[in-house]
Amino acid sequence: MEGILAIVGLLVGALIGFLLGKFGANKITASTLAEAETNAQNILAEATSEGEKIKEDHIRQAKSKANKLRGDADRYASQNRKKVEDRERKLKQKESNFNQKQNGLRKKEGEVNTLKTNLNQQLEVINKRQKEQEQKAQQLKKKEQELKKEKDKVTTELQKQLEKVAGLSREEAKQQLVNSMKEKAETEALAHIKEVVEQSKLKANKEAKKIIIQTIQRTAAEHTIENTVSVFRLESDDVKGQIIGREGRNIRALEAATGVEIIVDDTPEAIVISGYDPVRREVARLSLQRLVTDGRIHPARIEEVVSKTRKQIDQQIIEIGERTVIELNIHGLHPEMVKIVGRMRFRSSYGQNLLQHSIETARICAIMAAELGLKPNSIKLAKRAGLLHDIGKVPNEETDLSHALLGMKWAEKFGEHAAVCNAIGAHHDEIEMTHLISPIVAACDAISGARPGARREILESYIKRIKELESLAQSYNGVEKAYAIQAGRELRVIVRSDDVTDDESEDLSFKISNKIQTEMQYPGQIKVTVIREKRAISYAR
Repeated sequence: MEGILAIVGLLVGALIGFLLGKFGANKITASTLAEAETNAQNILAEATSEGEKIKEDHIRQAKSKANKLRGDADRYASQNRKKVEDRERKLKQKESNFNQKQNGLRKKEGEVNTLKTNLNQQLEVINKRQKEQEQKAQQLKKKEQELKKEKDKVTTELQKQLEKVAGLSREEAKQQLVNSMKEKAETEALAHIKEVVEQSKLKANKEAKKIIIQTIQRTAAEHTIENTVSVFRLESDDVKGQIIGREGRNIRALEAATGVEIIVDDTPEAIVISGYDPVRREVARLSLQRLVTDGRIHPARIEEVVSKTRKQIDQQIIEIGERTVIELNIHGLHPEMVKIVGRMRFRSSYGQNLLQHSIETARICAIMAAELGLKPNSIKLAKRAGLLHDIGKVPNEETDLSHALLGMKWAEKFGEHAAVCNAIGAHHDEIEMTHLISPIVAACDAISGARPGARREILESYIKRIKELESLAQSYNGVEKAYAIQAGRELRVIVRSDDVTDDESEDLSFKISNKIQTEMQYPGQIKVTVIREKRAISYAR
């Protein structure tokens, strides 16, 4: 309030000063002063009323704030009161639970004390019985010592009497008895071992044949043949001149770029592409197809088309490798190994496509490993090794290593499992087999290559191999005739019964099979059967 009055006084003073300054002190009249005083009183009255209003507003606001604070305080107090009551209730509940647990512990303590008392009583009884048993044991020990002394006396007397009767000392009689028992045991053991071995052989052969037959029956693959030439068909013979070019420059450029021989002869509407590398033949065939379709055939264009085609074949090789490993569900193969797998598509062995042979071997390996009851991880490794076992047959450059050792070297280089590396290197018995899947891969490789129609031999080499088989068998004494049957997979040898006995016929079969193994090369296996029969002939006249 005082502040408001001070403000009003300042305003009045300011007004009077303004008037004095405007009209001068000598010009102020009584009416002017009266008017000023009246204005000042009016201003003072208005200021007083305004101050009262402001005061009332401040008081009203202070009261509302005080009421709000009081209500907040009451709510806070009630909340705290509830929390305190909840805590007190929880504390009382915990206290009651604690008391109940304490009572339970007291009861258990009483039970434990009771059990202790009972145990002490039982221990006392046990100790008494133990003392009684110890006394009995001492008595029995004394009796045993007495009996032993008597037994020694009787034994000594009996030994003396036996030595007198038999004329042998104790050690000599013991040695004779041991020797007789040893001879009898050895005889029985040998007979038992022979029986067990024969039974095991019968069961093992039967089970092995069953597994192999089931495995082969579950695998079906197409028969493949080997080609060293490709025939390119033409729409008309007029194109042959364009392919040859002026003075043969086009055909020379094509042969130099592709590395194959292109034979243009009198065969109607056909050109022969000859070469032992199937990749090069395919590059030449596709390049010719593009050149003939385009119509522009000259050395520069030939080099351009051959370069593009070679890149396309390289990409196709990668796609073939990726598609193969996906089809066989083989994971984690190095990209270089995938390329090698793709290149196998354009290689052949004895007329059998190398990639088809590897895929077939991988599937047979997986089936045979499953039939043998191997673990899932071993089955996967067997399939992987079956696919990669012939990767050494597609080298990028000439090498002195065999394909098995070269494949093992590549597998080790690209981080393959040790079992897979060993299976690749040992599938032709060039290194020792150290893992279980190695003999499986070797057997499945032979199964895939030896099945009828899988491989094609040249007629001359086939006839030569058959004659070598028969002449090898006829080189032994006592052999009358020898026949190679079943496309050279079985050799039947007929011997003279007067010159060869039954035991010698078994030895002869073994010798012939060993000689075939060491001196000849052949796919699969050859069964050697020696036949000896005694014929008695007479005539009734």
